[in-house]
Amino acid sequence: MSGEVAVTPGQVTLVELCRPENNSLDLDLVAELADAFDELAATDTRAVVLASRGKHFSAGANLARREGLIAGGRHIYDEALRLYAQPIPIVAAVQGAAVGAGLGLALLADFRVASPESRFAANFAQLGFHPGFGISATLPRLVGPQAAADLLLTGRRIGGDEALCLGLVDEVRPADQLRGAATKRAEMIASSAPLAVRSIRQTLRGGLVEQVRAALVRERAEQDRLMRTDDFREGVAAGSERRPGIFRNS
Repeated sequence: MSGEVAVTPGQVTLVELCRPENNSLDLDLVAELADAFDELAATDTRAVVLASRGKHFSAGANLARREGLIAGGRHIYDEALRLYAQPIPIVAAVQGAAVGAGLGLALLADFRVASPESRFAANFAQLGFHPGFGISATLPRLVGPQAAADLLLTGRRIGGDEALCLGLVDEVRPADQLRGAATKRAEMIASSAPLAVRSIRQTLRGGLVEQVRAALVRERAEQDRLMRTDDFREGVAAGSERRPGIFRNS
């Protein structure tokens, strides 16, 4: 491993992204995270707290470096699917921003704990391309199709309190209590019979991996198509310059 994923093992294992302060995702980081979960699946770990060091949970993928998303015939979404397929319950502690692919990473967890200052955005349409990381399957499953359409078509940002109202997060706690609350929830899961927990989780998430796999095919094809447009180039430029995009449908 490159050292950008830290693992503190135990019945409740802490898994941290260590690419502060934005914890931007690329193929290597998601693959390292998936490798860590694969190793934990064969241990006594009963639940995982997924967290990040730095200001933000994850500000998403670095779209200016598309070469970081594909290497050796592997795509970042191949590694994301490995994360969806792992068997251990996950509680995500979401500080700061969970944006784009970073939101997708938060959504693959079983539970999310946030603070009022946490920010969530599926800002793909504002960047001129299609959602990815399985979000088109996971977000409607979590908040319902109408709320998902609102968030995906507008790309608007919401805070922790609105995320709680929508069902996007399960708890909102002050920032300094965020990890403690996530750990407490994970400990409650870990206190139950582990074979039963994994069995129940598999039932509750039945079909999710297949749904995500199908969604990723569509998401990747549409992202590849839209990334060749002028609107995408304008969206990325506008995002980096912190201004509204001027889109010309081309």
